[in-house]
Amino acid sequence: MKTFSFSRLPLLVLAFGVSLLSHISQAQTLSVATFNVRVDVKADSLNPWKDRYPQVANLIKFYDMDVVGTQEGKAHQIQHLQQELPGYAFAGVGRDDGKEAGEYSAIFYRKDKFQLLNSGTFWLSPTPEKPSKGWDAAFPRICTWVQLKEKASGFVFYVYNLHFDHRGVEARRESSKQILARMQAVAPNTPVVLLGDFNIDQDNESYQILNTSGKLKDAFETAQFKLVPNGTFNGFNVLRQTDRRIDHIFLTPQFQVKKYGILTNTYGPGKYPSDHFPVMVELAVAQKGKK
Repeated sequence: MKTFSFSRLPLLVLAFGVSLLSHISQAQTLSVATFNVRVDVKADSLNPWKDRYPQVANLIKFYDMDVVGTQEGKAHQIQHLQQELPGYAFAGVGRDDGKEAGEYSAIFYRKDKFQLLNSGTFWLSPTPEKPSKGWDAAFPRICTWVQLKEKASGFVFYVYNLHFDHRGVEARRESSKQILARMQAVAPNTPVVLLGDFNIDQDNESYQILNTSGKLKDAFETAQFKLVPNGTFNGFNVLRQTDRRIDHIFLTPQFQVKKYGILTNTYGPGKYPSDHFPVMVELAVAQKGKK
C-alpha cells in the first residue's frame, strides 16, 4: 500500500503555483492587428475583392490574431470576412448612415477568448453622435470601439479602431485631440489599444499629438522585437519600398510590446491581399488597470 508523503506537499503546491502563473501569463498575452482591407471597387480589376478576401482571412487565421481592426470594408466585405472567420464576431457600422451604408471600421475578435461588454461608433467631427463630416475632411470618418473581457483571466480592455481622413489636415489634428478626450472621459484608467489607418506617417503633427500625449505610445517604439521589411502602404506594387508607416497601433502603459510586425505576405504571382500591409503586435499585460 502506497502512503502519501507530506514532505512532497510544498513541491506540489509550488508546481501548481507555477502552472497557474503560466496559465495567467498565457491568458493575458494578446495578438492585436490593424488591417486596411481596401474597399471593393471595379477599378481594382487586377486585384479584385473576390480573390483577395480569402487571403485576408487566411492571414488572420494563420497568425492567430485575437483582435483585428479593419478599415475600408463595406457591408458585403465585412460579411465575406465573417463567413471566412466563423470563430470571430465583429462590431461596427457603416460610416454614411450608422447602419450598413459606407465603409466600416469594424473590429473582429475571437468569440472563444473574449466576451463583448460594450461597443459603439462615433464620428470624427464636432457632432460625433450622428453621421457627419468633420472640419476639412473629404468624407465622413468614424471610430468604432469595443470593451472586451478576456474570459480566462477577467482582464478588461478597450480597442478603438479608426480611419483618418486622407485630405483634411485640420480634421486629422482635431480627430487626434478628440480621440484622446474621448478616452479620458470614458476609460481614464482602463487599458486601451488605439489602432487604424491614420493616413499620416510617424513624422506628422497629428501622429505626434497621440504619441507624445502621455496617454498613448506607438507600439513600434517600445517593441522588444520588430519585423519591419517595408512601410505599411504598398499600393498593390511589389516593387514599392518605403519607411513610412501610416497604419499604427498605439497603447496605454498597461501593455508591454513583445513583438511588432508589418506582414508583407503575398499570394499567387506577386499579389498582395490589400494595398496596405497588416500591422500586428504581440502584447503582454503589465498592469490590469481599473475599470
